[in-house]
Amino acid sequence: MKRFGEADDPRRRLLIQALATGLFATGLPGVRAAMAAGILGSRPTKLPEGQSIYFLSGKVTVNGNDATIQTRIVPGDTVETGPASEIIFVVGSHSMIVRPGSRLVIEAEKKAGAASLLISGLRLLTGRLLSVSRDSSMHVRTVTATIGIRGTGFYVESDPEQTYFCTCYGVTEVAANADPESRETVAAQHHDRPLYIVAKAAAGRSIRNAPFINHTDQELTLIETLVGRTPPFVFLNDSYTGPRRDY
Repeated sequence: MKRFGEADDPRRRLLIQALATGLFATGLPGVRAAMAAGILGSRPTKLPEGQSIYFLSGKVTVNGNDATIQTRIVPGDTVETGPASEIIFVVGSHSMIVRPGSRLVIEAEKKAGAASLLISGLRLLTGRLLSVSRDSSMHVRTVTATIGIRGTGFYVESDPEQTYFCTCYGVTEVAANADPESRETVAAQHHDRPLYIVAKAAAGRSIRNAPFINHTDQELTLIETLVGRTPPFVFLNDSYTGPRRDY
């Protein structure tokens, strides 16, 4: 897995550029619409009922089976991406981008006698994930952290030594798995306090300030669109450089 801050897949840069330049706007000339479709395959709108996957490239599996655009993804499934691979998909009111080299377990709520269609949590054992949800509570677990989500946009990177976590908007409860003294509540409007949660640190020192890295407002706009929503901000730049509190 690449270390934090290294260059992303060039296809992701094309995706961002397409969104930033308005290629997906309604009523664009045919050539520009074709350019957009060439990058992602279709103009983003709310996915129709019964469709889970908006885009995938490279080697992507669901429960160990090769994924196609027709593959359904539901709570209880495991999604894995190979090197230089990526998937954008929806489960209920949750919309996600899973980056290359990731393994994501979508946990289902326990329900007597039947499989639940609701997500209780996400386990990102390795890799990178951008996700949005509203009006639902769940948890996100990595090797080093457990984060309570209350209907939020968030970005997370996980490896055995540390977790990077950005509350893009909403409220989260961040806790270090190996350090009960390291817990924080983050209330963010626009990427206000990214964090590292490290595996080894003195008691109470496992959560540390981090920079804003590796995800964009354009991507958040895209995945919110796939579930028929818009983000609670209007910032359409390639990176966020606005004022941030100095912690």
